[in-house]
Parts: sequence; structure tokens; C-alpha cells
Amino acid sequence: MSHLLEINALSVQRGGREILRVDHLAVAENEVLAVIGPNGSGKSTLLLCLARLIKPDGGEILFRGTSLADLNELSYRRRIGLVLQEPLLLDTSVHNNVATGLRFRRLPRQEVEQSTNAWLNRLGIGHLSQRSARSLSGGEAQRASLARAFALQPEILLLDEPFSALDAPTRIRLLEDLQALLRATSLTTVFITHDLDEALALGDRVAVLLSGRMRQVGPPEEVYTAPADEEVAAFVGVETVVPGVVLAAQEGLLNVEAKGHQLEAVGELSAGRLVYFCLRPEDVTLLPEVHLPATSARNRLSGRIQLIMPQGLLVRVVVDCGFPLVALVTRASAREMALKEGSRVTAAFKASAVHLIPR
Repeated sequence: MSHLLEINALSVQRGGREILRVDHLAVAENEVLAVIGPNGSGKSTLLLCLARLIKPDGGEILFRGTSLADLNELSYRRRIGLVLQEPLLLDTSVHNNVATGLRFRRLPRQEVEQSTNAWLNRLGIGHLSQRSARSLSGGEAQRASLARAFALQPEILLLDEPFSALDAPTRIRLLEDLQALLRATSLTTVFITHDLDEALALGDRVAVLLSGRMRQVGPPEEVYTAPADEEVAAFVGVETVVPGVVLAAQEGLLNVEAKGHQLEAVGELSAGRLVYFCLRPEDVTLLPEVHLPATSARNRLSGRIQLIMPQGLLVRVVVDCGFPLVALVTRASAREMALKEGSRVTAAFKASAVHLIPR
């Protein structure tokens, strides 16, 4: 698999302080790389470096094996498409906005019209072609920005949180349409987001950027279920993180002591290894204390409910088991078990659901 972009020892400083450091990161041809992290983690700075709008203080970025410093700036920018968080549209019609870049390239008029109309229709805004761009809704404006970028047939598409300012229904529809377009075109893309769901939906790989440092890069499922450290775990939604130690290991099954409890996990660590015991809330099943039903879960912890908080269609339940253990249950389950703060429950989870991080 060839690399379209490659970053080595990239450093960006502000006021004498390093705000971004990426030792190495490569983006393969036809890959969608989702870069996730909280606000202020350096995501947009990284993207602007890739767009050659920020000059790094150290390191290099290679495009098809050649340093950006050795490439003609205008020539390089013509090979990328850039869509920012806030759509930057000209005060003219939607059609003219999408056609502008093609006209700058002095393409034949018929080709400009065909490409412009095709991408307006593929982004679902062909009917808005003659409307003023300034009259568009947020979602329509972002679709126009995407149509303009795709129409240029770039070699790489750079997206900087394109959905962050949109309401939930608009965001979901645009995310679905963009996912279909990226699959259909196989366009190499770097997608910046703070939203884990967006990264999981679009990314072939996910890169986690925290406090200006690249902490983990890998397939979405790996980052989601096997975070590299406790800070990555917290960011990707692992709410139960408890220090522990491996007591025994036999044929891939580990016995772990965590806060006075002996629990089972799956792994290849040796006895005596200090670990963080990590568990996602959706992997925890809550059971009533009386007449416990049969379950295949190897781990059971008794505790008292500290907090119940509705969370969309689910309910977030914090159980005091000697440490706070977080579970997500459906509203129907919460009603059926008559869950309330102060009541006792048993939290059950499988050994395979546990992720251990060496510490």
C-alpha cells in the first residue's frame, strides 16, 4: 500500500511552546484517515499544515515522496480539496460557487457545466443551483462546499469538522451521504473531528490526538475496544478505568485484582504486571439482586446505584462496587428492574469485554 502523505517529526510552536508534535503518520492511497481529539488538541493545526496554510517549525510533510517544501505551492494546492468547519462561499449563486475553481483552471465551458451540475446533483442540491449561496441553511452551505471540493477531482480531500455546526438530523443525513461518496470515489481523505461516532462511521483508520500528541493510530474497532492508554480510553468512552494487578495467567485467561475484587480478563500478560482494568459501559449488564438470572458473564460485582441519568434512548447508571462502575441500559430495562438511586444491583460482564492496559 503506497503512501500519499507522510509526516515525520512534525512540530508546530506558539509563543515558544510546542502545540503539535507528530513523530510519524502516513496516509495511504484511497484511505480515509479520521483524526479525533477534543477541542484544542491540535487537530485543525495538523490539517492546516497538510493544506500548507501553516508552516511547521520542524519536521517535514511528504506528498507522494516529495517534501512539501520542494513543491510549488500553487501546484500542490490544486491537488488538494479543502472543506472547513464554516463554509467559505462567495456572494454569488450556488452554481457559480461550485464552478469557480474549475473556471480558474481554464477548463472548457462545457466541461465546467457538466462537472458542476453533476456534483450539485450528487450532493442533493441541484435544485438550489441558482439560489444565492448566502441564503442557504448550514447543511445546504456545507453541501455546496463539498460539491466544490469534489468537482475539482483532488488527489486528497481535507475536511475540518464539517458537521460540527449542524443540527443532529442534518448532520446524520450529510454524514450518510459523505460516507457513500467516499466509498464510491475512493478519494484519499483526512477527516478531522472531535466526534467518535463520525470517526467510526467514516474512517478506515483512526488517529487519536490528545494535547498535541498522536497517541494511537489504528483500525476504528481497535482504537474503540483496545485503547493504548488510560487517556485514550477515557476519550473513546471507556468510563470504568481501575488500577489493578495480574495475579495469575493461564492459557490466555487472566485473574486480576482490582480494588479488592478478583476479576477475570482475556489477555497475554504475565503475573505481577500492573494494569488498568478498562470496561465500556455498554458491555455491562445490570441484574436484580433477587433471583439472579443465568448469564454467561464470568464477572459479577454487587453494588449500590449512585446515579441514574437519562442519555438519549439509554440510561447511564453508576454503581458503587468499591469503585464507580458505569453501565448503559435501555429505558425499558431500567423501568422493568425499577432501578433507582440507592438500590442494590449486580453488575455482570464477560472476561472478553475487559481491556487491560499495562501501566
